[in-house]
Amino acid sequence: MDDSVGDVIRISLLGVLALVTIVAAGAFSKKLGVAAPLILIVVGVGFSFIPGAPVVVPHEVILLGLLPPILYSAALTVPVIDFRRNLTSISLLSVALVIVTAGITGFILYLLFPQLSLAAGIAIGAVISPTDAVAATALGKRLGLPPRLVTILEGEGLVNDATALVLLRSAVAATAASVAFWDVVGDFVFAAAVALAIGLVVGWVTVLVRSRLRDSVLDTAISFAVPFIAFLPAEFVGASGVLAVVVAGLYSGHASAKKFSAQSRISERLNWRTLQFVLENGVFLLMGIQFTSLITGVQEDDLSATTAIWVGLLMTLVVLVVRFAFLVPLLVLLRRQVAATARQTERWGKAVERMRARIDGDERLAGNARVQRRSDRVEKNLKRRQADAAQLKAQGLGWRGGLVLGWSGMRGVVTLAAAQSLPEGTPYRAQLVLIAFTVAVVTLLVQGGTLPWLIRLTGIRGTDRAADRREFATLLDEISAAGIAVLDNPDFRLPDGEKVDEEVVERVRHDTLQSVRSARERAEHGAGEKELANSPQRQYRELRREVLQAERDALLEARSEGSYPSRILIRAQAMIDMEETRLEAMDNS
Repeated sequence: MDDSVGDVIRISLLGVLALVTIVAAGAFSKKLGVAAPLILIVVGVGFSFIPGAPVVVPHEVILLGLLPPILYSAALTVPVIDFRRNLTSISLLSVALVIVTAGITGFILYLLFPQLSLAAGIAIGAVISPTDAVAATALGKRLGLPPRLVTILEGEGLVNDATALVLLRSAVAATAASVAFWDVVGDFVFAAAVALAIGLVVGWVTVLVRSRLRDSVLDTAISFAVPFIAFLPAEFVGASGVLAVVVAGLYSGHASAKKFSAQSRISERLNWRTLQFVLENGVFLLMGIQFTSLITGVQEDDLSATTAIWVGLLMTLVVLVVRFAFLVPLLVLLRRQVAATARQTERWGKAVERMRARIDGDERLAGNARVQRRSDRVEKNLKRRQADAAQLKAQGLGWRGGLVLGWSGMRGVVTLAAAQSLPEGTPYRAQLVLIAFTVAVVTLLVQGGTLPWLIRLTGIRGTDRAADRREFATLLDEISAAGIAVLDNPDFRLPDGEKVDEEVVERVRHDTLQSVRSARERAEHGAGEKELANSPQRQYRELRREVLQAERDALLEARSEGSYPSRILIRAQAMIDMEETRLEAMDNS
């Protein structure tokens, strides 16, 4: 057999084995009560001792091939409204904390290694500073952490990779030439601003193109290219490709409720969820498999592998202490911010009341359409502020949340891949890569393995299911009222101007109310899905669509105002999507 053919067969077999291992870890992780990434790291380390199995995965494969779709898939599911409400904490953790951690750890490494420059020390400090976008949120969701904590962890993990990689690039440049402080600041601002613009443009253009496709398969296929369409131009112009991908993902996920069909949303969720599962877990398996290769790559004459591992343990302790020290003033700031927001909202509410009273008391103002539109916008913004203040107050971060947030700062595969991107001429390069690997593995196994115990110890709880059911029922009543209003309109006509038979109106009214009752029963009692009465009549389907459209409009209005938690809005949207998909299936039958 030709050697090239044999190599292809071996690579194919390894790929199949890896996929089977990932699926098996995902299946057994629930029974064992251990997160799949932790299992896969251990399994990967075990594989690395098999002769011929150890590999060193090129860092380009991780940073250019796997990281963009992983971050994009995660960003798709982050509610923009939650991201906006927690922007202060996410920004400070993903930017300020990364810079502080990189500076402190870099300076310590500079003192420990005599041949290492300060710039090179900060470069490796930037490598071990960002938390993993996958591990913490995967654990948080599975363990039932409060939604605000999950949002902060997810937002931090999405954005801090961009900060770390830009800082790494600047630090590496500084090792080869003299770079002024303001040059680094300018590079960072440029990378962030341009990435933000590229991400928004790519998100807007791709959403526009995808919204005009009538085939959910083609739509989803294009979505697989979006992370690379955002990443590559940003990197080409020297901006942050990672941040561009995250922004494009946030925009696409937020716009999908308005722009895409129900079938496209369902198809995209399923396909991206599958791809996300394989990629996220696959990188942890790859991470473990590289263990023995990293050990053998260390030259004992420079610094032994054992010493490098000990230094890695020291750096693990340092990043943990820095994180907790940073969280203390952050929690104080957030608590004061909540109080300040509540006071500002109250003052604004009184000002809006005075404005409304003035408009209602003046016939000229009350009859002015332009004034009314401005008044409506102001009142809508007030409702959004009031909802923000109420949600932040209800989900305040006390010492328990801060403790869990601090212990959830796990590193991941990006840390290892970024370390492997260090220039070949960097002193102690092999040892620095091993140090980064040690930090990532120890934080994942130790912090990730003990996080469930810490959550039980603190007694922190996730969402209140009973309260969620009540809010879900209230939202269903609100959006169904908008749908019923369509049926109560005596002048209603179908889009082609046709008047609807009264019997059809009553059937749609019955099915609309029945659909809401069924959804409420499923939410409250966990009952299975109920099929609505089938009807082949075209009028029935078109009128039902009009009702669903009115319900969707009401849902989008509720999302715009922020009057309900994102998880409740997502459940309601999924319910409407399923009903729209059922009607499409009736059309095609």
